[in-house]
Amino acid sequence: MNLRDLQYLVALAEHRHFGRAADACFVSQPTLSTQIKKLEDELGVSLVERTPKRVLLTEVGRDIAARARDVLNEIEQIRGVARRTLDPESGTVRLGIFPTLGPYLLPHVLPLVRTTFPRLELLLMEEKTEAVLRMLREGRLDAGILALPLHEESLHAEFLFEEPFLLAVSSAHPLAHKQGQLKLADLSSQNLLLLEDGHCLRDQALEVCHLSGAGERSGFRATSLETLRQMVAANVGITLLPVMAVKPPVAPVENLHLIEFKGHPPSRRIAMVWRKSSAMNGFLKQLAAIFRQLPKDLLDPHSASTPALAALAPVRTRKPTRR
Repeated sequence: MNLRDLQYLVALAEHRHFGRAADACFVSQPTLSTQIKKLEDELGVSLVERTPKRVLLTEVGRDIAARARDVLNEIEQIRGVARRTLDPESGTVRLGIFPTLGPYLLPHVLPLVRTTFPRLELLLMEEKTEAVLRMLREGRLDAGILALPLHEESLHAEFLFEEPFLLAVSSAHPLAHKQGQLKLADLSSQNLLLLEDGHCLRDQALEVCHLSGAGERSGFRATSLETLRQMVAANVGITLLPVMAVKPPVAPVENLHLIEFKGHPPSRRIAMVWRKSSAMNGFLKQLAAIFRQLPKDLLDPHSASTPALAALAPVRTRKPTRR
């Protein structure tokens, strides 16, 4: 048994297809198939059920693949320790981030990361929260940027920042005149447009709905923040948007009115997380410190809110003067 055979088995467990697993391992399909068979012979058990349409791992095959994944992850940790002993700022970091944050945060942070760690290879993967957590547990990611709270005892969470929400309405909506005076109670009779299941922003918005007495607009669930913006601008409904999602370089949307909450606004807390057992702990703390160095007004909801609508003054007509 060698590490290469374990890599083949893990790839087969992930792809459930000999051809795709072989491509992922950069070998031919016959080579991968032969090595899996040799591994089965060596262990004396069947690891794979070969069916005409797909590949299934046996129960013992799944157990061994999970343990093999742990072994390979530990080997990569050992290599990482060695690389960073020679050059603390070199090597690769595989970072996961969720889609309602990644496109809006990364343009502000990545230039600073490149300047601070010019030899670092940062590999980014955008996935929903559950997928990022799963890949962290499996060792396929080194760290993730996620919203708190997380109930994962095996992960260390390094707090980064708190991001406020704005209420997005069309300029024709009655709440458009509430600029700076909006309270959660003002949402009590409203139904919000929300994202589909799996987005942590949906859960955060539902929590705000629970606190304010608002509800969810039935029959509609968006796949992205951009869809939400366009639907609000079309006066289909209202929604909550995180402040970074409406800051430059994001282009403004016509007829979209952004309302700032009075007092402390609803918000989400963002952290960088990684396995407590990670050999990269020291370096990841340095990387987290870079992610905290955001532009001064990036998290300021006031600078993103739409100016208050001017009240319409009554039109006065002047009587003609008699001469």
